[in-house]
Amino acid sequence: MNKPDNTEEYIHSFPPEIQQLLEQVRETIREAAPQAVEVISYQMPAFKMNGMLVWYAAFTAHIGFFPKASGIEAFKDRLSEYKWAKGSVQFPYNKPLPLSLISDIVKFRLSEDLQKSDTKLKLKYRDS
Repeated sequence: MNKPDNTEEYIHSFPPEIQQLLEQVRETIREAAPQAVEVISYQMPAFKMNGMLVWYAAFTAHIGFFPKASGIEAFKDRLSEYKWAKGSVQFPYNKPLPLSLISDIVKFRLSEDLQKSDTKLKLKYRDS
């Protein structure tokens, strides 16, 4: 696959059944973080606010979801049935996507992002 310029290009490079799953993940993230901006980062669809929130991508046998290490750590009890690592989780194609879990992780990451941004803003004004 060539480097995608945007999310639509990325999604449309896959077969229809994978496109449908990617769109479900995309919509779930949009609903959980409506102000977030869609970008391509590391050649994957991603969402960001002040910093990067999450990435997602299609692979041979799963959808990869990348909510940074903090997103995995905060939800590792709910991720126990999936293969996961420090900053990623694999949702296999042969199981339904856990959209409510994805939504909860995105909301958590959004909260972290906003807290971090608020702290930076307070420090900036304190130092001025």
